[in-house]
Amino acid sequence: MASTQYADFAQYKEQRAALISSDRALRPDHSTAVSAAEAKADKFVRELRAAEAISVWATEHEGVPHPFPGMEFLTGRSIILKTKLFNVLSKMPKGGLLHAHLDATVNAEFVLKIALEQPALHVRAPAPLSALTLSTILPQFSALPRDMFPDSGTALTDASYSPGTWVSLKNARASFDPALGGSEGFDKWVIGAMTINPSEAYQTHNTVNKIWEKFTSTFAVGNGLIRFAPVWRQYIYEFFRASVEDGVSYVEVRVNFYPKYMFGEDGQENIPHRDWLEIFDATLGEFKAELKSQGREDEFIGARIIYSTLRFIDLEELAWYCEDCITLKQEFPHLIAGFDLVGPENVLKPLIYYAEGLLRFRARQKEAGVDIPFILHAGETLGDGTEADVNLYDAILLGTLRIGHGFSLVKHPKLMETCRERGILIEVCPISNEILRLTSSMLMHPLPILINNGLPVALCSDDPAMFGNMGLTFDFYQVLVASEVSGLIALRELARASLEHSTLEPAEKARAISAWGKRWERFVEAIADL
Repeated sequence: MASTQYADFAQYKEQRAALISSDRALRPDHSTAVSAAEAKADKFVRELRAAEAISVWATEHEGVPHPFPGMEFLTGRSIILKTKLFNVLSKMPKGGLLHAHLDATVNAEFVLKIALEQPALHVRAPAPLSALTLSTILPQFSALPRDMFPDSGTALTDASYSPGTWVSLKNARASFDPALGGSEGFDKWVIGAMTINPSEAYQTHNTVNKIWEKFTSTFAVGNGLIRFAPVWRQYIYEFFRASVEDGVSYVEVRVNFYPKYMFGEDGQENIPHRDWLEIFDATLGEFKAELKSQGREDEFIGARIIYSTLRFIDLEELAWYCEDCITLKQEFPHLIAGFDLVGPENVLKPLIYYAEGLLRFRARQKEAGVDIPFILHAGETLGDGTEADVNLYDAILLGTLRIGHGFSLVKHPKLMETCRERGILIEVCPISNEILRLTSSMLMHPLPILINNGLPVALCSDDPAMFGNMGLTFDFYQVLVASEVSGLIALRELARASLEHSTLEPAEKARAISAWGKRWERFVEAIADL
């Protein structure tokens, strides 16, 4: 093949610039209108990113070998917090949070703090605790009825402690062996069991299946505290508060309705799903009323629930959960936004196993006069042609409104085309994908491929409590610093897409976008004035 001929190097450089320009013009953030304030703010952010790439990321940091922008989050988090760019982005109005699991959205320290206020909550250890076993033995929590409260004052760390014996949560903390750190050692033990640390993510559990084992165990530990009605109420309120504080104005949160009951204040497992939603609804109303009293009602449009259950249930159980979802939708039509099946795709049942049951669910919805769209997890995998990867085909054929994660979607040009044509938004969870070992850093994440091929995308946090990235600022930061081309306008498009592709009714959606737009204008004007 004959090579392209140029009259001179000047012509080569001219053609080079034209090729780069025409390529970048295809990016959505390069083909949209930009105000003068946005252009100035974008320039400031780009210059700040470039400056901090040298002043922050090219310098040495104790305990962080070879730092770089977009590096492994759990290792680089302490550096991120030192940057001016993170501070700027923390003030950004981020639109909607469309993909997060409610039982992993509130800071673990806060959960433990409010749990310690509840006399009914108890803890036990399945084996003796010692300095050698503390990092591997997981605490187990549960509410107990008063007549089952233990009489003994035995501590979890006493030599006389019988493994599996319940101890009052408050007493367990107060009596924790000083040799194991005392009360602070107890806190460290519990919080460590509810979160993922750098050593686990990048050393001891550094494969997808291994880190999922740790990840799954954090839910098992945390749910013993969270699935208790008095804590549940405070937990939900804190989730709303922290979301608004980080600039999130709307949430569609996945609630796992497995099992069928949570514990009540009396220590009995007797709170049905209907009551879960009643508490959620009441707490949402209280939170919005408080914002309104402060003249801040436009900062938070509201919250809806994506009804979820786990991918290990059988078809008979699926039918029960589908009927339960319909019943809840009939009573709480403003809350139920969609339906999903969750859990590690690589090891649990694929969507094809549930497809016939999900089609029957569609038919039952018509009979019941409700509409509950599928908003399905699919393609959260490194596989190509595996069951987890093929879930993408089934999600699209089942009519999913959005795709949760869709990490392997870029391997399928036809599916990308279909998503683009149908406006199927991809709920991308950058930090979650990295910690769960789908990518080693943000620089290797397929997000730019999705965006630059015209697919609608929203950034999401997935399970921030496990990762220490409350809100969305960390995810936006990691995406921004991993590119030298994308800037503030790209983040604007991601934030707006999160509201445009929400399940809000048209009038609510228009109000949400309008309120976000006004806050965005104030945000860029503030940056432009710096």
